[in-house]
Parts: sequence; structure tokens; C-alpha cells
Amino acid sequence: MKPSLLYTFFILFLIQTAFAQNIRGKIIDSNTGESIPYANIRVNESENLVSNGEGYFTLSENNSRDETVLTVSYLGFVNQQLSVAQLKKLDFTIKLLAGIYELSDVAVSNIKPNPYEIMANVKANLSQNYTTGEKGSKEMFFFRKSNYFNPSIIDIEINKSTGFSKQALSKVNNDLQSFSTKLISRPPVSFTDVLCNYYSVKTKKADKFVFRSKLDVLKATILKNAGESISIDDLEKTAEKLMLQHLDTTKYYRIKSGLIGSRDTISLRKDFNNKKTSKDKEEKNQLTAAKINLNSFMNENNFLKNKRFDFIQNPKLYDYAYEGTTYTNQNEFAYVLSFKPRKSKAMYVGKLYISETDYAVLRADYVLDEGEKVSNFNMKFLLGIKVSENVSKGTIIYKKRAEDDNYYMQYAATESGNYFYLNRPLKLIELAKGEKDVLALDFKMEANMRNKTEFLNMSRTEISQSAIEKIKEEDFKYINIKSYDPKIWKDYNAIEPLQEMKQFKAVN
Repeated sequence: MKPSLLYTFFILFLIQTAFAQNIRGKIIDSNTGESIPYANIRVNESENLVSNGEGYFTLSENNSRDETVLTVSYLGFVNQQLSVAQLKKLDFTIKLLAGIYELSDVAVSNIKPNPYEIMANVKANLSQNYTTGEKGSKEMFFFRKSNYFNPSIIDIEINKSTGFSKQALSKVNNDLQSFSTKLISRPPVSFTDVLCNYYSVKTKKADKFVFRSKLDVLKATILKNAGESISIDDLEKTAEKLMLQHLDTTKYYRIKSGLIGSRDTISLRKDFNNKKTSKDKEEKNQLTAAKINLNSFMNENNFLKNKRFDFIQNPKLYDYAYEGTTYTNQNEFAYVLSFKPRKSKAMYVGKLYISETDYAVLRADYVLDEGEKVSNFNMKFLLGIKVSENVSKGTIIYKKRAEDDNYYMQYAATESGNYFYLNRPLKLIELAKGEKDVLALDFKMEANMRNKTEFLNMSRTEISQSAIEKIKEEDFKYINIKSYDPKIWKDYNAIEPLQEMKQFKAVN
């Protein structure tokens, strides 16, 4: 009897394990076989997912049951609805069919729509289509940031010191060289994922609208090498500590670069650093930082607010070409326009998908035109500084709100990048009267930094202002992980990571 019971329990355990697994699928074009990135996957008509840049998506364990219903849509393709059971039979691959239009559905004319008239209507309707609604809302966001720091040159050498012995000077130069070599041979990378509920409402007080938001973080992870940071400020602090550990830890120092002085005071005194750390914690905890990042990202990618979207706000700067009409997932038509710079102020090339009914931009794909830069500061020969923002691209998708027909950002994938060069003499001067310790060094660095951000609005429901006021915000801690594991998100839907994140393994 016992062997039979054990055998039964073992079989049940295997069955449960088999069912309690995240489902991973892929969306492709049925004609070409190419993957379709950024396709929308509606799960049980309650939550939104999106395929990643490689066409893959992942369902949570709760949504991996056979009866779960998926509705897949993408501009220009026929919507497809299927169950998870059907997805399994299709070998986890969904093939979307290109939309075919009946002549009765489309106005037959030899005259193509004028793209400049379309853009004039887009501009005229911007404030109406992208204004924040006054009704309170609860939204579930998934937010991923990927940061990369790639230095090609890092040279730091102390050439003068009144505070070091010869032995200590040799030691600190060796430490700085090791620090530089490590950064170049293993460029820092980090991946941060945040899943949260975001509550917001716009109220009117004294004839002015006040926007309020609250954040409830459900889970947050960070994947990077232990003790590593790609922040320039943090890298600078690491270099400072390497130098200061060989100086008198009871003294204070100030940094000076050429003719430029600094008011920043640095020291290794415990009371000084404890006081500073305490202040930093009061001013900015994890929740505050996450909320600032989210609000900034949403503002930066609002077609109405950010001047970067001049290809939407200021059509006079660009040339537009009518590419045709496509079908939307709301069974409506959308104009497809490509754009490129006409005047010198214009910087981007790309494509817009515009609603035929209210002229809202449903989707924008943009990238810097060849040779263009968002900003450029070049004082390389005079000050030894050169900085330029040479990467700026993205895909942004907006969806209509049910309550007022305005639009909200459903998905965004953006990337920005900077090149910088710094070649300057630096001095650490003791803050004291009379004779002072002086540390003089040459500092040279050349590097590229990139930041990728993915944002997904997974669900959106109305909520009252009074309910929002009752929400209590609590700080959270990131879960440090050494490699990506889908089990971390088994209870939630999340954006399927790209291969670069899956292949990354943290080194202690």
C-alpha cells in the first residue's frame, strides 16, 4: 500500500510541477517568418503584455493554464484570439496574418492623402488627445532599465604629493591602475526590473490643476556584478576612496581642476561620512527615486510635452511621405507616414501610425538621422572636455482611454547614449591654514554610456480620489540576483528579457 501511495504522490507532484511553469511564446509574421516585436498580448481581457524586441513573451504561472485566453494584435495584422491549450499545439508560436481590406471598407480614390494635411490635424489635436484625465486611476507598470558603461581609455596617475610617502605613492598609483584596467576589461552593466501599482489623480485647487501620484512596488530586482556601479558619480567616489585611503583620514580635502574649483568637501573621517550618508537617506530613498524615474520617463515620452518629438509637434521641420493605410487592433484604420529632416534643426527619421478618426499618433518609431546629435559640447583643446548625446531612438505606443477617449502610453522602448572625453589635471588640497597637503594628478577618460528603458502599462482601472488618499506608500528593497531566472516572476506577467540579459552572469 505504501509504495502505491508514494508513486501516486510522485505522479501528482510531477503533474503540478509541469502545470506550474511559465509559458514562453513567440509571435511571427505568417508570410515572412520574421519575429514581430512589440505586439500586444491581451490576457483574459484584463492584463496587457507585449512581445520583446525579439518577438518573445512570457506568461505568469497563473496565466499558463490551458483555459487562459490570449488576444494578440499588431498594427497591420489581423487580431488573433487563442487559448494557452491552442498555443501549446502551435508549438508556442503565433503566426499573425497581414490585414486584407475589402474594397467596400476603403474609400477608392486615385488621390493619395496629403501627409502635410494629416500632420496639421495631428498638431491641432495634440492637446485634446494627450492631456492627462481628471479621473483617478490605478495602473500596473513593469519598468526595466539597462545601463552600460564602456570606457576605452582611463589613465589616472598621481604626479605630486606632499601627503604621501614614496611607498604609499607607488601603492596608490598601482591601485588606480588596477581600477582602470578592471573597468576597461569588464565594462560595468546593470539591469533593473520594477513591477508596481501606480495611483494617480489630477484635482483642481484654486483654479489650478494639481497632479498627485502614489507608488506601491510589488517586486524589484537588480542584476549586476557585486559592488559595481556604472554611475559616473559612484565611479568618481571609488577613485577618491582609493586616493584618500593613503592620506590622513582625520583631514578634509577640496578638489580643484585647472582654474575650476570645487566646493565639494571629501574626507574619510567616520563622523563626516556617517553624517553625509544619513542626510542622503533622508532626502532620497528607493521609493522616492523609483517614483521620480517613472514620472520623468512618462513626461519625457509624452508627445504633447517633450520638444524632442518635434516630428509631431513641429511638422514644418520635416518631410513626410504617405506610406499607406493599415488596420489597428481596434478595427479602425491608421495612416502610415515616414519622415526625415527637411531643415537643419530636425534630427530624426522614422515612421508614424496615425488614427484616421481623431488624428492621434498611435505609434512612433524614431532614430537619430545619420551624423546627427541631440547635443554636443566640444572644448577638447581648450578645457579638455568633450560631451555629446549621440544615441536617441525609440518605439512608443499609445492607447485610447475608455473613460474619456484621450490617450495614455501603453508601451515604450527607448535608448539614449553619450560619448564623453575628459583630460584634465586635478588637485586635492587640504582645507587648513598654513602648510597644506596637496595631491596633484593627471586624469584622462574616454567612454560611451548607454541607457535602455522599457515601460509597459499592463492594466488600467478607475479609482476614486478618496481611495488614492488612503494608499500608504512604503519604501522597498531591490532583490539582488546573480542571473536572470524566470521563476522570480512566476506570480506576475513581465516583459521577456532579451538574450543579452539572459546571458549575463554576475561575478562577485
